[in-house]
Amino acid sequence: MAETHKAYCVKDREMVEMKDPHEITMKNGRKAMQGACPKCGTKVTRIMGGSGAATADSAAGGAASSASKAKTK
Repeated sequence: MAETHKAYCVKDREMVEMKDPHEITMKNGRKAMQGACPKCGTKVTRIMGGSGAATADSAAGGAASSASKAKTK
């Protein structure tokens, strides 16, 4: 049985089943499925998650270090 991949089409303003879906890796390392809307042909993307996503610990640590830099100036 073939998997169906749905994504939101901005032009049609509804969830549509992707035509010709394929997996991509975005610049930040997260995985996504990309295809075309069967109604209008617009490129649609569904972010799937995956490796490369920032964790809460690293985001908090980055904010703390930039805050301490601001205090020293």
